[in-house]
This record gives sequence, structure tokens and C-alpha cells, in this order.
Amino acid sequence: MSLNPSEQRTYTYLQTHPDEERFWRGKVRAAAAQPEAVEAVVSRLERALWQYYLERSHAVPSFQAASQREGRARTSMRNLAELLLRLWTEPRPKPKPGARDGII
Repeated sequence: MSLNPSEQRTYTYLQTHPDEERFWRGKVRAAAAQPEAVEAVVSRLERALWQYYLERSHAVPSFQAASQREGRARTSMRNLAELLLRLWTEPRPKPKPGARDGII
């Protein structure tokens, strides 16, 4: 999976800051535990990651420099959200065909 520069910057930051990684691990696992479709979880995490990126762009030099260079136009964090879900959660079991119809 390839990450865009903003996603890669965020992922690298999380890997080098254990407290931040722990926080996001918990957030990703809590989101994944919700009984909603995976697409909804990814969408929610993607928005949260973008907000986090904007917040970090006020306080972290590498994010500040990128923000000055690239601006603050909305950038997708979807690939990062999907990656974190894959790395930090157990895969959800796929429903058996016909299980919704009461057929097993």
C-alpha cells in the first residue's frame, strides 16, 4: 500500500512517538470494535487522522514545514486509516453466504 506524503509523515511520526502510537492504537481498536461497516470505520478514522494532521501542523516542526510548503488543502488519509486497521486489529470474520437469510 502506498501512502501519500501527508499519510507517510503521520505514520512515521506515530512510529517514532510511542505515546502517540498508543493513543492511536486504542482509537483504531475502539473504532473497529463498533458494530458498523468497515467502510464507515475507515471514513471516521480518515477524518480523525486529518484533524490530527492539522493539529500537529501547529506544533511539530516537520508538519509545520510541510504545511508551509504544501498548504493546508484537505488531503486524504484513507490509505493510512486502512493500513492502521490492518496492522492494529484482528480481521473481522466474513459473513457466511446465506447467514443473513437464516441459512447456514
